[in-house]
This record gives sequence, C-alpha cells and structure tokens, in this order.
Amino acid sequence: MSKGLFISATGTDVGKTYVTALVIKKLVQAGFKASYYKAALSGAEWLNGQLIPGDADYVRRVAGLKQSYEEMVSYIYEPAVSPHLAAQLENLPVELAKIRADFQRVCAGADYVTMEGSGGIVCPIRYDERQQLFLADIIRELDLPVLLVADAGLGTLNSVVTTCEYMQNHNLRLAGIILNNYDESQIIHRDNRLMLEKLLGQPPLALVRPGDQELALPAEKLAALYRQLD
Repeated sequence: MSKGLFISATGTDVGKTYVTALVIKKLVQAGFKASYYKAALSGAEWLNGQLIPGDADYVRRVAGLKQSYEEMVSYIYEPAVSPHLAAQLENLPVELAKIRADFQRVCAGADYVTMEGSGGIVCPIRYDERQQLFLADIIRELDLPVLLVADAGLGTLNSVVTTCEYMQNHNLRLAGIILNNYDESQIIHRDNRLMLEKLLGQPPLALVRPGDQELALPAEKLAALYRQLD
C-alpha cells in the first residue's frame, strides 16, 4: 500500500515547489519508490507545441522522476491566475472524482506519493454555480497530512500561526513545518525559528538555506511523515 503527504505553503512564492523537489529527491536517493502529483496547475507555458506545467517539470528534473506531465498533474491551465479563475477562463472545471482517480493511479505505481498544493492553503480550486471546491476539501477527501512550507523572514510568525489555525478549524493534520530561505546570520530568522517552536510546541522539521540542493532531514524521518493510504 502507498503512503501519501500533502505539501502546502503559507502563500505564493514561498518556495513550495523547490522544497517539494528536495523532499522527493531525498526519498528517491534513499531508494524509496516515490512519485509526484498535483491536482491543478495554472500559469503553464507553451514550449514546442506542448503546454508545460512548470512546477511539475521542475520537480521531475530535480528529483529525477520518469512520470509524464499528464500523470503528474490532472488539470493544466495556461492563465497565470488562481486555479478556480483559470478553470472559468478555459471552461474546464476541476472534478473531485477525477482528482481522486488520478491520485489513486499515481499511488498504484509508487510507495510514497507527494502531492503539491496550489498557492497557499486557502486556495479555491473550483468556484462556480455547481460547486465550490477548496484545497482543504481535496486534502480531507484524500486524507493526507500536511507539510507546511514557510519563509524564514519577516511576517512568517503571523502567516504560519494563522495557516495552522485555519488547518485546525478545517480538520487538517499538520505533519510539520519547513522554513525556506533560512539564513543563520539573520537574527530575525533565528528568532522566528525559536518563536515558532514556542508558539506551536514543535520546532521546524528542517531549515532550507538559499541554494540548498539537499534536504537536511534523514530520509527515514521524512518517510515517517507520510500516511498509509487505504
């Protein structure tokens, strides 16, 4: 049976895809059979007649995956806007049944499946007259714990705590926090790390420094964050 983990962030451009790639790379290099999945991706770009999902392409290259784009991402949109708006513009709404089926197909070929979210945790994936679907709905449907990526700099205390409170209110399980862009020489980064431990009762699982090519977390400890799927 496969195990799954959802990776979200405190906002856009925090480094979620970068950290996701490091997570999967760590598992692959440790000999785990690992794969990637993303429900909806917007802002894809055309290259040689093919619409390229940038996040999935980056993860595939860094982690050395052999998955096709179609397997990695269920809905690929060109407009660089929120998935729900991109879906409206392209008249291609997200269907939860397809996400569930596609995720299960990825799980059938891997022992560890890492699902990357879109934007921050409060992200509408579909919002029309027929259905309103948010990331939280998808996470609960697939019953995945959440690994939260946050920036190490100014404002992260508020963004992390409010994100965690939102997750708690929506019955989402926090697997841990990774601080990205961490610089030990910056006093605010050091203080944020210590304050997060005081406020949340647990230290960040890992600190990712600018340019890191490896995740400073043992593969076995990382693998333990994944939940056994039914």
